[in-house]
Amino acid sequence: QVQLVESGGGSVQAGGSLRLSCAASRYTYSSYCMAWFRQAPGKEREGVAAIYTDYGDTYYSDSVKGRFTISQDNAKNTLYLQMNSLKPEDTATYYCAAGPRKWYGCVLEMSQYNYWGQGTQVTVSS
Repeated sequence: QVQLVESGGGSVQAGGSLRLSCAASRYTYSSYCMAWFRQAPGKEREGVAAIYTDYGDTYYSDSVKGRFTISQDNAKNTLYLQMNSLKPEDTATYYCAAGPRKWYGCVLEMSQYNYWGQGTQVTVSS
């Protein structure tokens, strides 16, 4: 079992930055994917960014590419999401997730991930 706890959410004005953290109770087995998802009110949960823990390969949704950066600190069992140039449409609850890497890599689909955090709220005002 892996327990995930997010932190770092808050309120910020458009154009600002936030860094989310996800502390894992036990860092992932080898060949795992770690990811950030988000869910806005009335919308489906969507994948934002993922990282392959073994080699650090990263994957991003088109909506955040160039603005968000996913990273990991294996020594601290922690996943990060650096969010820059935030927009009001980035407002959502952000979730950390973990799951085994498939043969096709790490994808931003909920079905790949079987461990989830409780979420942290990010609000971006215009």
